Amino acid sequence: MPQGPEQRRELGAFLRTRRERVTPAEVGLPLSGRRRTPGLRREELALLAGISATWYTYLEQGRDIRASDQVLESLARTLRLDPGERAHLFRLAGHTLAAEAANEDPEPLPSEVAAVPRLLQPQPAFIINGRYDVLSCNQAAEELFPHLTDGPVAPANLARWTFLDPAARDVVVDWEEEARGLLARLRTMAGRHPGDPRYTTLIDELKSGSQEVRAWWPRYDVQVRHGGRKRLRRGGHEVVEYAYTAFHLAEQPDRTLVIYVAEGADR
Repeated sequence: MPQGPEQRRELGAFLRTRRERVTPAEVGLPLSGRRRTPGLRREELALLAGISATWYTYLEQGRDIRASDQVLESLARTLRLDPGERAHLFRLAGHTLAAEAANEDPEPLPSEVAAVPRLLQPQPAFIINGRYDVLSCNQAAEELFPHLTDGPVAPANLARWTFLDPAARDVVVDWEEEARGLLARLRTMAGRHPGDPRYTTLIDELKSGSQEVRAWWPRYDVQVRHGGRKRLRRGGHEVVEYAYTAFHLAEQPDRTLVIYVAEGADR
């Protein structure tokens, strides 16, 4: 997949942030005097990855050069990227799989799929796309996440609700941790659709309305969507721990069914 200037800049910024978090001690390099910047120097990373320092500098500067699979693998290994970060690196370098480059929003959401969250009542459940637009949800989810679907801006969007609706900070007990993870997953999805105005518009809106997004977005954290556990304040008072699971829809991997089950509930 060809790279545009914006995607090359994203690649350079992502590499820089990852280089800055790796200490010389972690990769077996001796400390050599005072360092002006955190992490590895460019020439140190290039040496460890077995590539030219000049060529790597061009890559980080966003110049129009093409990195091979072998070079990307070496950089990912040296930078100690996790699987999600490694996949993000390859996508930014123009190695996106054909299935990921396809339109993520075939229309419309089939009625039998849209009905699934209602069939899962009373467990809170909803279907989202890669931008966290809420495509379908049941009554339990609407009650657990107040104003998610009846907010002033359409379409309903979980990222917008998390960062821009004050109710989210009351409902999500560990708000900062959860919000950071959501933003990292949104960046991962945006990396699969470079230049897509739908992502750009959403991200600009989040930056405009949230000081946290403005502070966290430049860190280039990425994360794949997954299940886990989350503490939520139900009904404005009771704190309940939920296990949640994400299922990607067949042939539509950017669309995800998310189901919440309260701790101790019958499963």
